[in-house]
Amino acid sequence: MDNRHILTAYVRRITIALLNAGVRSAVISPGSRSTPLAYAFASTPELRTHIQVDERSAAYYALGMAKASGQPVVLLCTSGTAASNYHPAITEAYYARIPLIVITADRPHELREVGAPQAINQIRMYGEHVKYSVDFPLAEENPVMDNFIDRHIGRALSVAQTVPKGPVHLNMPFREPLLIDFELPVPPTSFRGHISSTTCLDESAESLILDLLTASENGLIIAGELPATVDKSAFWNFAQNLGWPVLCDPLSQLRSGVPASCSSLCIDHYDAILKSERFKEKVVPKTVIRFGAQPVSKPLALYLSEVRPSTFLVVDESPEFRDPFGGATYHIQASPEAVWQLEVDGEGSPHAELWSRANEVASCITDRYEGVEGDEGIYAKMLFEHLTDGSDLVSGSSMPIRDVDTFFRKTDKEVAIFANRGTNGIDGVISTAFGIQEARKRPTWLLIGDLSFLHDVNGLIITRFQETDLTIVIMNNDGGGIFSYLPQSQVSHHFEQLFGTPTGLTFNHIAAMYDAQYSAVETPAQFAEVLSKPKTKSVQIIEVFTDRPSNVKAHRELWGEITEGIDSIV
Repeated sequence: MDNRHILTAYVRRITIALLNAGVRSAVISPGSRSTPLAYAFASTPELRTHIQVDERSAAYYALGMAKASGQPVVLLCTSGTAASNYHPAITEAYYARIPLIVITADRPHELREVGAPQAINQIRMYGEHVKYSVDFPLAEENPVMDNFIDRHIGRALSVAQTVPKGPVHLNMPFREPLLIDFELPVPPTSFRGHISSTTCLDESAESLILDLLTASENGLIIAGELPATVDKSAFWNFAQNLGWPVLCDPLSQLRSGVPASCSSLCIDHYDAILKSERFKEKVVPKTVIRFGAQPVSKPLALYLSEVRPSTFLVVDESPEFRDPFGGATYHIQASPEAVWQLEVDGEGSPHAELWSRANEVASCITDRYEGVEGDEGIYAKMLFEHLTDGSDLVSGSSMPIRDVDTFFRKTDKEVAIFANRGTNGIDGVISTAFGIQEARKRPTWLLIGDLSFLHDVNGLIITRFQETDLTIVIMNNDGGGIFSYLPQSQVSHHFEQLFGTPTGLTFNHIAAMYDAQYSAVETPAQFAEVLSKPKTKSVQIIEVFTDRPSNVKAHRELWGEITEGIDSIV
């Protein structure tokens, strides 16, 4: 075969190996050196391709798709700093356990480290932030290399999808010329994909867990971030049989679709409740079992660190289980569903009624909450009440996710909630939201701060290539609102310069540039009016102008009122 046929067979083999391993979507950042694979991907009907010209946004877009679907998504870029721009999303994917398949095209070996353009050291460039990394050979007519492709792509996909899931990196050098023959048939491959099995708990493990749970006099269930596909029915059956209160993180997916029979067990105001010192003294758990990641709530983290339950079971499929505060006494390396299938028969918790009453107090106070001028909480509350059955909510980090924790109430509606909490960064959130919407095909709302929006304005480029259904609500407090809650806010020197970081920017021109439906909001009444109007374009941007000092004051007054109400019943 000539060089063009050899290159064609090479990239076709890579593509079919990816398909056999379960890949169905690829996000391409256009460039020259990646041309052979880009052609192969785009001309393969079974592989859906997405174009995002900004590499950083492309990576977060792919992350959103993989996060929402649970399936591996390929990222492809050219050589040089294009690959560097994937690193932030790869870092998020690593800590959030998302299966990204990162393919970086590279210069051939003779052009490395000799001053050639767009040639940087790409071998293992993502370091400890990928689970697996391999430098591929150049295309050649050699059966040994064919087996190499099949084996290493199969291995990479297996590693990416083995718990803990995470990103993998395939560095692929190409020598010019870069064109392929579109008529050449796809070569056969021997690797047909990876088959994984669900590990069941053995009898001794089941017996130990049942003994620990049923022998407890006072228990508590904590549900951290769980996938959108979580089996809610199995979970609530398990919780109801135990009769323990369930502290439901907003990302657990368990605040929506709550069965009426379990409503009293679902504690959605625990973040505010645990600001009451009197309440915390009354409800010291003997046994805690946690599913998913550590929840967002700082009061909960402090509470667990203070009470130190004598039995603390962390259910985590990874051998590197998450226990940031060192409280776990048992690690159950299994899926949550494996534990939920156990036939538990608990005696309930003596504190369940007190948790339920406290939650009801907090709920009634929050129901009456009307906010003040400049407050963000009232807008978050209104937004969450407006969400319809079958919609999705994506939250930014910092203040937005904390407002979700405070104001997103348990509901029988099916609303899935997503956020990038692997690293808690404020970058790439717009692209992640677009990726989630693409994967789930549901009306999607994004709640985001102004600085986070600025970090990923390029994420809007994806709207020039495909349809979407996303409404972006920007809380524009002209800076970093979260810092106003931290000790730095008490130091006047350099606070605005280093932490407040006001930009004075508004986003009406950004909306116009991308032909998005735009509304500016300064009062709750205006927000209600905007929410009542039909969405006329695929992307809607609602810019809500708020005030950082007023926002802090309003939140603290709400939490103070809840604390007073709870203190009166304990």
